[in-house]
Amino acid sequence: MRTDASPVVVDSEIIAGSLDDPEKFAALFDRYAAMLYRYISFRLGPALTEDLVGETFLIAFRRREAYDVSYRDARPWLLGIATKLITGHRRAEISRYRAAERQGPAPAVDGPEEAITRDLTAQGSRPALLHALALLPRGDRDVLLLVAWSDMTYEEAARALGIPVGTVKSRLNRARRKVRQALGGVNPLKEHIDG
Repeated sequence: MRTDASPVVVDSEIIAGSLDDPEKFAALFDRYAAMLYRYISFRLGPALTEDLVGETFLIAFRRREAYDVSYRDARPWLLGIATKLITGHRRAEISRYRAAERQGPAPAVDGPEEAITRDLTAQGSRPALLHALALLPRGDRDVLLLVAWSDMTYEEAARALGIPVGTVKSRLNRARRKVRQALGGVNPLKEHIDG
């Protein structure tokens, strides 16, 4: 519980303030580094994660003048940058899914996406899900993971990826269908995969 009466500064105000005082941008790092770490680590594994989190914030810092401050929440912007960086490591991502598919359950890490993974593991569907993720086209996988694992709305995912909302919906529909097929028509995570 907050004990001081100071209001929470929204992301767009932090970004705007950082134009005159660059050190203010550090507040975004404090706010979102752990979330980005979990997202990137899930997709690529821990080996590249710290570098890509740092690179995400470096790119965001360099592009902060172009940020549309009408968007108060910078999370979609940051996840969009991270997703584009992950695309550059697509082979590593696919290899990670295939290797994880062959291994046993991954150790638990704090975060909602890890709770989802633990639920899947408990139901024995994790290898099938990882296989399905590896087979999805990059655009479909990006949308599915942003919506299901990062809890983004369709509009936020569209903004993160720089695509229309309709494209998000069609990619998500296609990805959900393929994941359901890979899981034998059974979807143990209806609320996460089927939204």
